[in-house]
Amino acid sequence: MEPRDLPSVTDLMAALEDARSPRDVAADVARRAIDQAREQIARGGEPDPIEIARIELARLERRRPRAVINAAGVLLNTNLGRAPLHPDAATAAAEALAGYGNVEFDLESGQRGRRGAYVRELVAGQTGAEAALVVNNNAGALFLTLAALGLDRQVVISRGELIEIGGSFRLPELMAAAGVWLVEVGTTNRTRTADYQDALRPETAMILKVHPSNYRTVGFTDEAGYQELAGLAHRRHLPFVADVGSGLLDSAVPWLPGPPPAWVDGEPAVRQTLAEGADLVLFSGDKLLGGPQAGIIAGRAELIDRLAGHPIARGVRCDGSTLAALAATLELYADGRAGEIPFWAMAAIPADELEARSAALVEAVEADGELVLGESVVGAGSVPGQAIPGPIIRFPGRGRDAVWHRLLGGDPPIVARRREGDLVVDLRTVPPEMDGMLAAALTDACRS
Repeated sequence: MEPRDLPSVTDLMAALEDARSPRDVAADVARRAIDQAREQIARGGEPDPIEIARIELARLERRRPRAVINAAGVLLNTNLGRAPLHPDAATAAAEALAGYGNVEFDLESGQRGRRGAYVRELVAGQTGAEAALVVNNNAGALFLTLAALGLDRQVVISRGELIEIGGSFRLPELMAAAGVWLVEVGTTNRTRTADYQDALRPETAMILKVHPSNYRTVGFTDEAGYQELAGLAHRRHLPFVADVGSGLLDSAVPWLPGPPPAWVDGEPAVRQTLAEGADLVLFSGDKLLGGPQAGIIAGRAELIDRLAGHPIARGVRCDGSTLAALAATLELYADGRAGEIPFWAMAAIPADELEARSAALVEAVEADGELVLGESVVGAGSVPGQAIPGPIIRFPGRGRDAVWHRLLGGDPPIVARRREGDLVVDLRTVPPEMDGMLAAALTDACRS
């Protein structure tokens, strides 16, 4: 092959007309494919520019935002978007995106209003807080709180709570970026109220307690409780800030029938943490709350006003679609319907229902699947060490790369779990209406 034999960009694009990529993207891929082919010819190769372009387009297609089937049994899979939204929340977000709305407009006065005013009222009502503020995520909520209340001053925190979250983001680094001085007290496994008291100085801005929601320390441990730290902070006229992370609104879980599930045991809840004296409680919107990604701050009105008036508040504010989805989610709590939220609905699926669906799937898939007792995982750095028992499907020896990648390359892609060479499918995170599609995809992947 000679360079003159290579197709033009126009001809190559015509050969790729079945590709789903936008025209300009396909043109860029065609140019790069021709350049690569020219380089291969110079090295004595016989390249196929059409194949080069198709491989690149397929790579780009896999990177596009796409819906996937989560068959891994991780309810809040951060890499898959965490909490699926309730249809009411998804509709509210879509409507907010499709047109204009009263994002920051008061329909009573006809003047500029407070962004998210209705959502703030819902948060306050569901948590017992005086006031609330919503920002784009919980890291943003903590950064704003530190910068607004602690700039150039000391923040006292237990050494055992200096956490690292996903993506190698470390709490000490976030605190430094916010301009506060970190004062760590106690030890990794034991920190008492007296340790905090001994560290308080005139330069202290607050006492901060961060729930280590992505790991659990067991054994010879001790930690100061929320009520004790609130009392200490208030005696010294300091705010006590609690970052509870996962967004469990009420430890009683009144939206589910019966007693609270065993897997929420030990997880701090927003309402109870405020009742124990915390001045501000920070939590996520897209974890146990079951809403969109957001950082929510609930607590004393005076402190909330200070945060809302800080310049960083604008840099971390939410858009209208997030506020609409969060409002719709909180309305489900206010209406006693939070059990319908996908996260809670999946967590509460009865074992016998899962077993019946799983048995039917094993029967439908033309492969050697077997039904075994396993566990689903909450995920997203929530309730560490806890799991939800239930039936899962194991396909022995099918967790090798070939079957795995066939499932990922499907339409829609399917994300299962691999364990010791086996493929594991957990239907807890699969909508029942997708069982048939999943069975067909598993049959094809195991047969190829």
